[in-house]
Amino acid sequence: MTVIAGRYRLLDVLAEGATGTVWRALDETDRHEVALKEFKAPDGLPADEALLLYARREREVRAAARISHPAVVRVLGVATEDGRPWAVMELVRGLTLAETLEAAGPLPPREAARVGAEVLAGLRAAREGGVPHRGVDPGHVLLANDGRIVVTGFGTAPGDDPGPAAELRALGTLLDASASALPSAPPAKDDRAGTLRTLTEGLLREDPEHSPDADRVERELRRLATGGAGSARRESHPGASSVPADAPADTRTNAPAGGEPGRRSGSRGANTPAGDMSSVPESRRRRAPRRAHVLLAGLIGALLIAGALAYHLVRDDERGAGPGPGGVTSTAPAGPGATDGAGAGPVRPRS
Repeated sequence: MTVIAGRYRLLDVLAEGATGTVWRALDETDRHEVALKEFKAPDGLPADEALLLYARREREVRAAARISHPAVVRVLGVATEDGRPWAVMELVRGLTLAETLEAAGPLPPREAARVGAEVLAGLRAAREGGVPHRGVDPGHVLLANDGRIVVTGFGTAPGDDPGPAAELRALGTLLDASASALPSAPPAKDDRAGTLRTLTEGLLREDPEHSPDADRVERELRRLATGGAGSARRESHPGASSVPADAPADTRTNAPAGGEPGRRSGSRGANTPAGDMSSVPESRRRRAPRRAHVLLAGLIGALLIAGALAYHLVRDDERGAGPGPGGVTSTAPAGPGATDGAGAGPVRPRS
């Protein structure tokens, strides 16, 4: 096995391209595996120009080593063998986006948006670090086994810096390839596939006067990747709206996460409590307790009056109870021969 710079033992080839070959290698100093990029000069390039090219590649690789971002492959250093630089990088285990698309076809819209957001974040971090990518494509994007999205090829691609606008167009091309099954029809409300298609077409449009803003594009991609604030609420609360609060009233929908059309956000959702007072004005909420106290006092008063009436009726019934027909007798004398009690004799009229 070949050992590079007396340290890195070449194991097998990971990828080959126009600028060189990427090897899996073993760092014999700490027994960790790394990725080693072997640079090659184009065929027929004069020796003096080849040396200049190698010097340029070495400077770019050392600059890339200063970038620290989870979406950018970590460059560990530069090894030199026979006057040629070799880039030493972390070994990311996984498949390239190109291999994934070839094996399984287009990605779902949500995953495509996640890939796009991470790629854009990596490109922006590299540009801020002074190492712009010269042509990102699905072969430069690794879908790592640990879930990371990692961009490679910084400081190794041929050509000059194409500029931020061209970088965004390259991202649009990558998104178009990642989710080529997206519908071309106008997007429905809360339709992630349609929204991603619209965003991709905006990136691909070459219009200097209406160049997309990288911040806005990244925010929108992350919103789509996470389902957005409204979609996230919808997964746990089907009655929530997915449209920002400042959107026009006629665009507010209440669609579930699966994209099924819902009710207007103004109508009560299935999970909204019937007694929810959050939408009642403060003055009405203050009046509500006073009304309850008045109603309670009136109810108590009515019960007291009803109890008093019942008491008097029962008392009168007890006074008039007796042996006569129907349990009612007269308290007045019946006639001259009547007696006032048992054996008390006749009752005489008063003069």
